[in-house]
Amino acid sequence: METIEILKYPIGKFQKPPVISHDLYSNWIKEIECFPVKLQNLISGLTDNQLMYRYRPDSWTIKQIIHHCADSHMHAYIRIKLAFTEILPVINPYNEAQWAQLFDGNNDSVAASILIIKGLHQRWVTFLKTITPNDLCKAYYHKKCLGRDDAHV
Repeated sequence: METIEILKYPIGKFQKPPVISHDLYSNWIKEIECFPVKLQNLISGLTDNQLMYRYRPDSWTIKQIIHHCADSHMHAYIRIKLAFTEILPVINPYNEAQWAQLFDGNNDSVAASILIIKGLHQRWVTFLKTITPNDLCKAYYHKKCLGRDDAHV
Protein backbone atom coordinates (compact mmCIF):
# COMPACT_ATOMS: atom_id res chain seq x y z
CA MET A 1 0.00 0.00 0.00
CA GLU A 2 2.82 2.41 0.82
CA THR A 3 4.34 1.85 -2.64
CA ILE A 4 1.03 2.75 -4.31
CA GLU A 5 0.86 5.98 -2.27
CA ILE A 6 4.38 6.88 -3.41
CA LEU A 7 3.40 6.16 -7.02
CA LYS A 8 0.19 8.21 -6.63
CA TYR A 9 2.05 11.19 -5.17
CA PRO A 10 5.68 11.01 -6.38
CA ILE A 11 6.40 14.54 -5.14
CA GLY A 12 4.08 14.24 -2.15
CA LYS A 13 0.60 15.56 -1.49
CA PHE A 14 0.05 19.29 -1.80
CA GLN A 15 0.76 21.14 1.42
CA LYS A 16 -0.87 24.56 1.56
CA PRO A 17 1.76 27.05 2.72
CA PRO A 18 0.77 29.03 5.83
CA VAL A 19 1.56 32.28 4.00
CA ILE A 20 1.46 32.91 0.26
CA SER A 21 4.22 35.43 -0.31
CA HIS A 22 4.76 37.49 -3.43
CA ASP A 23 7.80 35.32 -4.27
CA LEU A 24 5.82 32.10 -3.89
CA TYR A 25 3.00 33.50 -6.05
CA SER A 26 5.54 34.57 -8.69
CA ASN A 27 7.10 31.10 -8.64
CA TRP A 28 3.70 29.50 -9.17
CA ILE A 29 3.09 31.74 -12.18
CA LYS A 30 6.51 30.78 -13.54
CA GLU A 31 5.62 27.08 -13.15
CA ILE A 32 2.41 27.63 -15.11
CA GLU A 33 4.36 29.56 -17.73
CA CYS A 34 7.03 26.84 -18.12
CA PHE A 35 4.70 23.85 -17.99
CA PRO A 36 3.88 23.59 -21.72
CA VAL A 37 7.56 23.50 -22.75
CA LYS A 38 8.45 21.05 -19.97
CA LEU A 39 5.58 18.77 -20.97
CA GLN A 40 6.49 18.97 -24.66
CA ASN A 41 10.11 18.09 -23.82
CA LEU A 42 9.02 15.14 -21.66
CA ILE A 43 6.94 13.54 -24.40
CA SER A 44 9.02 14.54 -27.40
CA GLY A 45 9.94 11.43 -29.34
CA LEU A 46 7.55 9.08 -27.53
CA THR A 47 5.84 6.58 -29.81
CA ASP A 48 2.09 5.95 -29.79
CA ASN A 49 2.84 2.69 -27.99
CA GLN A 50 4.88 4.50 -25.31
CA LEU A 51 2.06 7.03 -24.81
CA MET A 52 -0.13 4.08 -23.74
CA TYR A 53 2.22 3.24 -20.83
CA ARG A 54 0.70 3.07 -17.33
CA TYR A 55 3.17 3.95 -14.59
CA ARG A 56 1.25 2.15 -11.84
CA PRO A 57 -1.56 -0.43 -11.64
CA ASP A 58 -5.00 0.94 -12.56
CA SER A 59 -3.55 4.33 -13.50
CA TRP A 60 -4.13 6.41 -16.58
CA THR A 61 -1.89 6.17 -19.60
CA ILE A 62 0.55 8.95 -20.43
CA LYS A 63 -1.85 9.94 -23.22
CA GLN A 64 -4.77 10.19 -20.79
CA ILE A 65 -2.69 12.27 -18.38
CA ILE A 66 -1.79 14.75 -21.13
CA HIS A 67 -5.43 15.07 -22.17
CA HIS A 68 -6.37 15.40 -18.49
CA CYS A 69 -3.90 18.28 -18.12
CA ALA A 70 -5.66 20.14 -20.95
CA ASP A 71 -9.09 19.43 -19.41
CA SER A 72 -8.18 20.28 -15.82
CA HIS A 73 -6.19 23.40 -16.73
CA MET A 74 -9.14 24.69 -18.78
CA HIS A 75 -11.34 24.15 -15.73
CA ALA A 76 -8.88 25.96 -13.46
CA TYR A 77 -8.61 28.92 -15.83
CA ILE A 78 -12.37 29.21 -16.19
CA ARG A 79 -12.89 28.91 -12.44
CA ILE A 80 -10.51 31.75 -11.65
CA LYS A 81 -12.10 33.92 -14.34
CA LEU A 82 -15.51 33.21 -12.81
CA ALA A 83 -14.21 34.30 -9.41
CA PHE A 84 -13.10 37.58 -10.96
CA THR A 85 -16.29 38.30 -12.86
CA GLU A 86 -19.00 37.07 -10.48
CA ILE A 87 -19.67 37.36 -6.77
CA LEU A 88 -18.85 34.04 -5.10
CA PRO A 89 -19.86 31.87 -8.05
CA VAL A 90 -20.60 28.19 -7.52
CA ILE A 91 -18.41 26.04 -9.72
CA ASN A 92 -19.26 22.51 -10.72
CA PRO A 93 -17.06 19.47 -10.27
CA TYR A 94 -16.47 17.15 -13.18
CA ASN A 95 -15.80 13.44 -13.15
CA GLU A 96 -12.15 13.38 -14.19
CA ALA A 97 -11.99 9.57 -14.29
CA GLN A 98 -14.95 9.38 -16.67
CA TRP A 99 -13.53 12.16 -18.84
CA ALA A 100 -10.29 10.17 -19.11
CA GLN A 101 -12.26 7.17 -20.41
CA LEU A 102 -14.00 9.10 -23.20
CA PHE A 103 -12.92 8.43 -26.76
CA ASP A 104 -10.81 11.58 -27.13
CA GLY A 105 -8.95 10.92 -23.88
CA ASN A 106 -7.98 7.43 -25.01
CA ASN A 107 -7.57 7.75 -28.74
CA ASP A 108 -6.98 11.32 -29.83
CA SER A 109 -3.50 12.55 -30.64
CA VAL A 110 -1.83 14.40 -27.79
CA ALA A 111 -0.89 17.15 -30.26
CA ALA A 112 -4.29 18.83 -29.87
CA SER A 113 -4.02 18.86 -26.07
CA ILE A 114 -0.47 20.22 -26.26
CA LEU A 115 -1.76 23.09 -28.42
CA ILE A 116 -4.56 23.76 -25.94
CA ILE A 117 -2.10 23.77 -23.04
CA LYS A 118 0.29 26.13 -24.85
CA GLY A 119 -2.39 28.67 -25.73
CA LEU A 120 -4.24 28.36 -22.46
CA HIS A 121 -1.11 28.79 -20.35
CA GLN A 122 -0.13 31.89 -22.30
CA ARG A 123 -3.54 33.43 -21.56
CA TRP A 124 -3.50 32.20 -17.96
CA VAL A 125 -0.07 33.69 -17.22
CA THR A 126 -1.06 37.01 -18.80
CA PHE A 127 -4.13 37.07 -16.56
CA LEU A 128 -2.29 35.99 -13.39
CA LYS A 129 0.33 38.69 -13.82
CA THR A 130 -2.40 41.36 -13.59
CA ILE A 131 -3.71 40.19 -10.24
CA THR A 132 -3.16 42.59 -7.35
CA PRO A 133 -2.90 41.61 -3.66
CA ASN A 134 -6.49 42.84 -3.15
CA ASP A 135 -7.66 40.55 -5.95
CA LEU A 136 -6.45 37.53 -3.99
CA CYS A 137 -9.52 37.91 -1.78
CA LYS A 138 -11.81 36.86 -4.63
CA ALA A 139 -13.32 33.42 -4.25
CA TYR A 140 -15.75 30.82 -5.51
CA TYR A 141 -17.65 27.94 -3.96
CA HIS A 142 -17.13 24.40 -5.13
CA LYS A 143 -20.54 22.75 -5.52
CA LYS A 144 -19.24 19.47 -4.07
CA CYS A 145 -18.15 21.27 -0.88
CA LEU A 146 -21.11 23.60 -0.29
CA GLY A 147 -22.02 23.65 3.37
CA ARG A 148 -18.49 22.81 4.51
CA ASP A 149 -16.17 25.36 6.09
CA ASP A 150 -13.53 24.80 3.41
CA ALA A 151 -15.94 25.22 0.46
CA HIS A 152 -14.59 28.67 -0.27
CA VAL A 153 -11.45 28.74 -2.41
